[in-house]
Amino acid sequence: MEEVVDPRSHLAAIVDSSDDPIISKDLTGRIVSWNPAAERTFGYKAQEIVGSSILRLVPPELHGEEQNILTRLAKGERIDHFETVRMHKDGTRIPVSVTISPVHDVSGNVIGASKIVRDVSERQQSEESRFRLAAIVESAEDAIISKDLNGVVRTWNTGALRTFGYPAEEMIGQPILKLIPPELQYEEDDILGKIRRGERIEHYETTRVRKDGERIQVSVTISPIRDESGKIIGASKIARDISDRKRLERLLVEAEKLAVNGRMAAAIAHEINNPLESLMNLVYLARQNSVQSSKAYQYLVTAEEELERVSHIARQTLGYYRDTGAPAPLYLHELLQNVLTVYQSKLISSNIATDAHFEDNEKITIRKGELMQVFSNIVANAIDAMPKGGRLTVCTGIVGRSQGRGVEVAVRDSGVGIRPEQLERVFEPFFTTKGDLGTGVGLWVARQLVTNRGGDITLTSSREPGTSGTEVNIFLPFELPKPVVTQQKH
Repeated sequence: MEEVVDPRSHLAAIVDSSDDPIISKDLTGRIVSWNPAAERTFGYKAQEIVGSSILRLVPPELHGEEQNILTRLAKGERIDHFETVRMHKDGTRIPVSVTISPVHDVSGNVIGASKIVRDVSERQQSEESRFRLAAIVESAEDAIISKDLNGVVRTWNTGALRTFGYPAEEMIGQPILKLIPPELQYEEDDILGKIRRGERIEHYETTRVRKDGERIQVSVTISPIRDESGKIIGASKIARDISDRKRLERLLVEAEKLAVNGRMAAAIAHEINNPLESLMNLVYLARQNSVQSSKAYQYLVTAEEELERVSHIARQTLGYYRDTGAPAPLYLHELLQNVLTVYQSKLISSNIATDAHFEDNEKITIRKGELMQVFSNIVANAIDAMPKGGRLTVCTGIVGRSQGRGVEVAVRDSGVGIRPEQLERVFEPFFTTKGDLGTGVGLWVARQLVTNRGGDITLTSSREPGTSGTEVNIFLPFELPKPVVTQQKH
C-alpha cells in the first residue's frame, strides 16, 4: 500500500530546504516562522526571533517601509522583487531583494504575509565592480575600444574620442577599418585571426587615421574577450598615440647622422677641393685659349661656374662652409636657364621634353650660388622621377603673398609621383623616396636656403594615372629678410 504524504509536511520540507530565507509574519509585523536559510542569512536562530517584530531586521531609517508593506498586504497586494537593506544580528547591513505575498485563511481573509528574501550582496558587488571598471575605462587617457569578431566597434571610450576624433555615436556599430589606412587594412585580418585563436597582441606599433585624415602612429595591445562559458566573442584594444615619441626618435637619429657628417666634413672637403681646384685651373687655361664668341668658350665659362658651385655645395651641405658672398640683383630666369643648360644633355638622353615660361621681369636680390643649388636639386629630382621620359615644365612669375611681392617659381614633372604618406617627410634630413640612389639631403638643404631668404617652398604630388607627377613651388619675396639681432647680456 502506497504511503500518503501529508501536503503540509511536504510544503514545510520545501521551506526548510530553501536556499533563500522564507519568513512569515502577521499583520502587526510579528514574525511567525523562520526557516534555516533565514538563520544563515541574518544570524538569528528561530527561537531568538520568532515572536519578535520584523523591525529587528530593518535599519531604523527604513522603518517606514514596513508600515507601507503591511498596508499594501492588508489590501491583498503582492510585492515583487523589492530591493532594500536589512540587518544581520551583528549589525552588518545586507542588500536584499524581497518578494512578499499575503497569507489568507480558509475564508480568504488576509491574516499575514510570507516573505522570500534573497541576499543580493554579491550581485551588487559585481555591479559595483563593473561600474568601477567602466569608470576606469571611461577616464583612461588611452583609447580603449572593444569590437566583435567581425571587426565591428562595440564600445568606445573618451580616450578614443581624444585620440581619433570620432565621438562614440559615430563609431559604435562601424567597422574598425574606418581607422586603418587602406594600405594597412590587411592587418585587421591578421589581428582577428590571432584573437580567434585566443592569442594576445602586445605593444604592436602601426599607423592609424584620425577623423580629420591625419595619420598617427600608435602602439596597440589587443586581448580576446570571452563570455561566461569561456567562448571568445570579441576583442578589447588599448591604443596609445606614440607620434610624439616616434618623432623624437627620428630627430635623435637625424641628429646623430648630422654629427657623423660633421666629423667627416673636414676630410671630405680636403679630398674634394684639391682635385676641383686642379679642374678649375684646367678649365681656366682652356677658356684663355678659346675665342670668346665661340660656343666652346661659353661652355667653358659655364663649366667653370659649375665647378665652383660643386666645391661650394660640398662645403655648405656638410655644414663646413657658409656662403659669405654678398647678395646681388639678378633675374631668376637667368639662373633657371643656366641650370637647364647644364642638364640639357641628360634631359635629351632621358627623352624628357622641356617647357619654359618665364615672366619674372624684375630683378631680385639673392645669393646666386645658393639659388643655383636649390634649382639644380629640384631639376635633378624631376629627371630621376621620369625614368621612361616625360615632360618638365618650368614657370616663373611675379605674385603677391603675405610676405609681400616676390617671384614664384614652379617646376613640374610628369613622373611617377610620391606616395601620400611620404609627402609630409620629403623635407626631412636623410629621408629619400629613391631608395639607395638618394641621400635625403637635397630638399632639406633647399628648404633651409629658401626659408633663410625669407621665402617658402612647397611640394605637391599625384600618382593618378594620366595626371601623375610632382610640382615644387618656390616663393622668394623681393624684400630681404631683416637680420636677427641678438641682445648681449652685460
